Amino acid sequence: MWSVSVPPAPDDERVGVRRAWREAVGVALATSAYGVSFGALSVASGLDVWQTCVLSLLMFTGGSQFAFVGVIAAGGLAAAPAAIASAGLLGARNVAYGLRMSPVVGGGFWRRAAAAHITIDESTAVALAQTHPAARRVGFWATGVGIWIGWNVSTLAGALLGDVLGDPRAYGLDAAAAAAFLALLWPRLRRRQAIAVGIAAAVVATVATPVLMPGIPVLIAALVAVVVGWTNWLGRRERNGVAA
Repeated sequence: MWSVSVPPAPDDERVGVRRAWREAVGVALATSAYGVSFGALSVASGLDVWQTCVLSLLMFTGGSQFAFVGVIAAGGLAAAPAAIASAGLLGARNVAYGLRMSPVVGGGFWRRAAAAHITIDESTAVALAQTHPAARRVGFWATGVGIWIGWNVSTLAGALLGDVLGDPRAYGLDAAAAAAFLALLWPRLRRRQAIAVGIAAAVVATVATPVLMPGIPVLIAALVAVVVGWTNWLGRRERNGVAA
């Protein structure tokens, strides 16, 4: 019998890798841009320029950084425990991303250590959007490293320009992180259960913010989101075909 072998499709893989590069560069440029707002807000909240830059170098997760300086700005040093807790809670999602990215990154201690530092929303999203393994690796590393470099450069620029800009809230820069998170979250709000989780957390945070110490409403809202998401009663009804 004649044996027929199907050759690989290197052209498809090359096309996928090029697409991953394009997406990585675009996402890196867009995400890095609002590092300017973090730098300006951090200096306005009372942190020095070097402290602001260290946060971006070492913490490197925008949501946690904005949460940290936001709580410090509202509550001062007395709110530091709540600021740390809020930042840690928001950063915990990166653990789940790390588990998902482990097969993409590959082996080796130093490779995994470096990958852990750049495992964020954007690098994970770009990697998972690719179909070929090589394209996924390119998407992850190019996005993560690109954002890390751009974020730190723009953080420094924002911190140095903080005095020139004045109050960053006057330019709407304080809403940059929230807008970025909403852009990432919006495509996921397609099921009623996910919408219910978001609404419940938003209502609790809105009600609690005027009466509780800064940072605490975020923690309470997160707890409510976990409880509502864990019960998943709307999700069960959707699977069973029952109208909510």
